[in-house]
Amino acid sequence: MDSVRTFFHDWRLVLLIIHVGVTAAMIVVILLQRNEGGGLGMGGRSDALFSVRGQANVLSRMTAIFASIFFFLSLLMAWSVGEPGSRATRSIIDNIPTTPAAPAGGTTAPSTPSGAPAAPAR
Repeated sequence: MDSVRTFFHDWRLVLLIIHVGVTAAMIVVILLQRNEGGGLGMGGRSDALFSVRGQANVLSRMTAIFASIFFFLSLLMAWSVGEPGSRATRSIIDNIPTTPAAPAGGTTAPSTPSGAPAAPAR
């Protein structure tokens, strides 16, 4: 299973390009559908290339196919994003540095001559 994951991890740019293409095709197919009840076989013109019902069946079938491919590619890319060969689950919290960062600009808080921080002014 790790070899398959490594393969998809290496080919993630190709998967992304295919995913974007499927997304664009699905958007076009959805926008081609009639919004005035054409999907239910109501209304429409009789002089169209396809009948209303036939056109709705073709477009809805194409929408279902593109949606299935979109869903499958989304799951495949999410699964292949992890580091190949690593089985350990990690969290984003594990990447937080443990030492505090230095203040920006290199300035430090003003202090009193004894070394203790100054009291805030009111």
